[in-house]
Amino acid sequence: MKPVIFGLSGPVLTLEERAFFADAEPAGYILFRRNVVDRMQLSALTASLRDLAGRDALPILIDQEGGRVARMSPPEWPAFPAGPAFDALYDVAPISAIEAARANGHALGLMLNEVGISVNCAPIMDVAQADATDAIASRAYGREPMRVAAMGRATLEGLAAGGVVGVVKHMPGHGRALVDSHHLLPTVDADEAELQVDLEPFRALASAPMGMTSHIVFKAWDAERPATLSPTIIGEVIRGRIGFDGLLMTDDIDMKALSGSADDKAAGAIAAGCDLVLDCWARMNEMVAIADRLGPMAERSRERLDAAMASVGAPEGDLAELVAKRDALLALA
Repeated sequence: MKPVIFGLSGPVLTLEERAFFADAEPAGYILFRRNVVDRMQLSALTASLRDLAGRDALPILIDQEGGRVARMSPPEWPAFPAGPAFDALYDVAPISAIEAARANGHALGLMLNEVGISVNCAPIMDVAQADATDAIASRAYGREPMRVAAMGRATLEGLAAGGVVGVVKHMPGHGRALVDSHHLLPTVDADEAELQVDLEPFRALASAPMGMTSHIVFKAWDAERPATLSPTIIGEVIRGRIGFDGLLMTDDIDMKALSGSADDKAAGAIAAGCDLVLDCWARMNEMVAIADRLGPMAERSRERLDAAMASVGAPEGDLAELVAKRDALLALA
């Protein structure tokens, strides 16, 4: 098994993809809007991925946070709110906000599980600063570490109740970025003491099954390399100060914050201490180069993957009831 998550080009596996994936044996797959049509198609696609891999507990990922980050959308699926909606409720009724986040995560889990998706790249655990890029501010649970941690934990618990593994992101924090890492490399000048705020929510959820890195340079920790490629940040900060021992994946290595070839970036992330590389865009030449460059998945990484996939059980609950409960609580704000 290769330590990489690959994207797919469309709503069905092509013959070329099928042959390549069977040979490369990636750890899992990630889906985007281009892969999503309706329930029947999506269920068939995820079933074909599991059949190809020969694993029922296959990581099939999606980014379904709600708001602007939603790959499954109306009219086929309901719309879900983003983090700021829960942040607004927390201002007036913290316990209700936490319960709304839990119900929202539970409903999301049921919706994803129904079509064979096993991992949701949520919750976002970044503590938004006043001048943060809108790429984070429009998604975050707020500016206070305590509330971010509380609603992140509730979301993780809800997803698990729906039969889906959650991913805390973006370690060790993305809330100070002034530019969007999809397009540029953010650099954070904050000192060690200031950065403790960013670490707090991740420390509170250090037992989360999966986490995702940020493509950000933190001068206080490593002035030369972004977190994804930094052995110092992964080893001393994420694994050390945060205490996270779950499965650590990169954010998408195709984002413009990182430079170099796809295989160089993939190899660099694994060498830095990431368990998995996330390569989203289904470019066959890049996927082949990555598969050729990477060795087999490390034993400790495989153990983390197996533990993460085993951390959730069978889904339970009613999606419509959970959505109604969430909306009634959000209406309090």
